[in-house]
Amino acid sequence: MSREFTIEGRIESVKLALRGAWLLLRAQRNAWIHAAATLAVVTAGLYFDVARIEWVCLVLATACVWTAEAFNTALELLADVASPEFHPLVGQAKDVAAGAVLFSAVGAAIVAALIFGPYVLGSLGRIPSGG
Repeated sequence: MSREFTIEGRIESVKLALRGAWLLLRAQRNAWIHAAATLAVVTAGLYFDVARIEWVCLVLATACVWTAEAFNTALELLADVASPEFHPLVGQAKDVAAGAVLFSAVGAAIVAALIFGPYVLGSLGRIPSGG
């Protein structure tokens, strides 16, 4: 069952994706933490005028966190519909998905520390800035 490619269809897909992103922000308090962290990373990147490759690393790390949070939220929503009553396996699945978000967030924090650490220490006069 294939549907024909149309511009209208692509626009509708983007609208639905944006709606999903908005639902993520509305439904998940952790998404607001990710949003604040994303804003802090962008602000720090602009302030320190990080190199292009550093931006690439920061964008990829940030995208990983947002993707993990979105999949975690989607899994939780589906699990709640599939098993409204508590089930230990559903609880474990939710915990594993939350663990994936934690892994990506820790990885992103390490990337940020590796990139911004030298800039911050350099601005304090401790080491030369830059990577």
